[in-house]
Amino acid sequence: MTADQPLPILATHSGKFHCDEVFAYAVLRLALGLSEVGQDHVLLRTRKMELIGTADIVWDVGFTFDAAANRFDHHQRGAPVRPDETPFSSAGLIWQVYGERAVAALLKESGSEAFAPAIAAELDETVVRRIDEIDNGVSAEGPLQRETLGLATLVGEFNPTWDDPAGSGPTAGDVAFQEATALILGILRRRVAGLRARLAAETSVLAAHEAGEDPRILVLDRGMPWKNVVFSHDLPVLFAVSPASNGNWMLDTMPPEPGSFAQRLPLPEAWAGLEAEALAAKTGIPDAVFVHLRRFVGAAKSRAGAVELARKAIAS
Repeated sequence: MTADQPLPILATHSGKFHCDEVFAYAVLRLALGLSEVGQDHVLLRTRKMELIGTADIVWDVGFTFDAAANRFDHHQRGAPVRPDETPFSSAGLIWQVYGERAVAALLKESGSEAFAPAIAAELDETVVRRIDEIDNGVSAEGPLQRETLGLATLVGEFNPTWDDPAGSGPTAGDVAFQEATALILGILRRRVAGLRARLAAETSVLAAHEAGEDPRILVLDRGMPWKNVVFSHDLPVLFAVSPASNGNWMLDTMPPEPGSFAQRLPLPEAWAGLEAEALAAKTGIPDAVFVHLRRFVGAAKSRAGAVELARKAIAS
């Protein structure tokens, strides 16, 4: 943007704000690379149609949905709905157009933009859809319950109280709107980072399993989430070996199903509760460190030692 170009105008309604329009604004900020009001864009909070008509992007106000024209209201008759008939809020409408770009912007620093489509789709189902439901007072899962610690409630509580002077006048709530946006931006950054890490772990786990000598023993060079990958890809893993922060190599057992505290194959009963010399004598592995009394985890001082523990456990 050059100095002689006017700043883009982003418009939503004035007055009390809700999660959907704050979320939509945060998404636009990310997708369009906007950082500060007055510096690289104008935020116009108004209900005056003559001012709304001057905006480059409008959401949650204006009684028009036309994505090609950057109009994203959902209050008019014939407003768009999801394939299952769930009504969109302005958050959902903006997300359909700008969500993947917003996610890609957050992934750019780590060079992980390839994950953007998958992460955007998951966020649409797990976060954006819920905002749509709450804003429209509907739920596919039955009666809509008030969530006292839910995102919509937390954003709503940024609104000035009835007796707060900041709640009246032509700029009422504008500062609070920006504060609420900062909350949403932080949540989006952390949620995208977590999903990126999960997908990166999935890639690493599958590669490690493919390269392994025994499909029942998963050997990882770094600690990372692996059990859900084993479940989702139906891998025959019984044990996973990975380095611990104290320099040891951990041997973890695989549960038979998500959430279970059981094991597909517990470590041998004869090893239960043994440590150091006693465990080394029992297993024949000199650097064996310990096996938990409940037989779900053990350790050795070396990668080779932990892998050998797994091999002997399978053979026992």
